[in-house]
Amino acid sequence: MKKARAVTSIAFLVILFLQGKQAKEGSDDSRALIHGKEDALEVHCSRERSRVAWKIIEDYLTPFVEQAHYQIPIKCRLHHDNDIFRDQEEHKVHVDTNEWQCSYCKKSFYAEKFLDQHFDSRHYDLLNVNGSKCLADLCGALHCDHVTNTKLRKTKCNPAAVARNRHYCESLADNCFPINQGPSASRLHEFFLHQFCDAHTCSGKLKPFSRGGKKETSVLYLATAILTLMLLPIFYVIVFLHQREMRMRGQVLKRISPIGRKAKPS
Repeated sequence: MKKARAVTSIAFLVILFLQGKQAKEGSDDSRALIHGKEDALEVHCSRERSRVAWKIIEDYLTPFVEQAHYQIPIKCRLHHDNDIFRDQEEHKVHVDTNEWQCSYCKKSFYAEKFLDQHFDSRHYDLLNVNGSKCLADLCGALHCDHVTNTKLRKTKCNPAAVARNRHYCESLADNCFPINQGPSASRLHEFFLHQFCDAHTCSGKLKPFSRGGKKETSVLYLATAILTLMLLPIFYVIVFLHQREMRMRGQVLKRISPIGRKAKPS
């Protein structure tokens, strides 16, 4: 009897020990999860400026890269895999003017900024922090302020900042389009210098994106096209009615003309 009680006591103590160990491990896992969440939320990268930088790449560089059939290397900071927000941005669905949808969980929001907040709070774990870099860091080289008009035009030019941005811009050209990688890379290297880097100057004569980029259909052009299509049938109807009236007049004159000649005295 005493032996059975001893065995039961030992078994009970073992169970308590194992439960305590599991509770400690669960607590450690919980702390690790919270720590990971805090780390994800403390990513020091502007989503808005990263979006502007990506828009510049898409509009003023990608069309020329595709035309040259060139593949940007993964080590290049301009590569889409080097944007920590790229996956989230590609999971945005602009349904309507006041409706944005998260394609991860299908939730809808009234504005894009609320969808951004949703990504930060609910889908922070999908940020590829380890393998990606902040695309907003390229804004100095890519003229983000020129696109967003965040700087006043009368602001005095800072030669040191201009030189720093130009140097960084040239390093992007060297890393993304090495001149020893063939004719396409060499041409794109020169194009990148002309399109982005040469405009880093205090002279004010050169402007970024001088070669233009992706052509977007403007609202004015679209309205003009629709108006033309609407007025074109009316124009043809007017021309048709005018020609028919002229033919009818001609036929009437032909009928009246002989009678008029007979009525004249010889």
